[in-house]
Amino acid sequence: MHLLIYVLLALILASLLSGLVFLVRDRGQGQRMVKALTWRIALSLALFFMIMAAYWLGWVPVKN
Repeated sequence: MHLLIYVLLALILASLLSGLVFLVRDRGQGQRMVKALTWRIALSLALFFMIMAAYWLGWVPVKN
């Protein structure tokens, strides 16, 4: 579970950095930046829902 979270975080950061690179290279005129940031949003939502599902299933211990 931890490995999957780390992989998704790395993919989110890679997508964010590629969006920045495309912004600088294309000067905001291309669609590559939009696609990269769309992937970032999709990966972030997937990570969020995966963590929420793990919490609901009891895979994440809660300390009080």
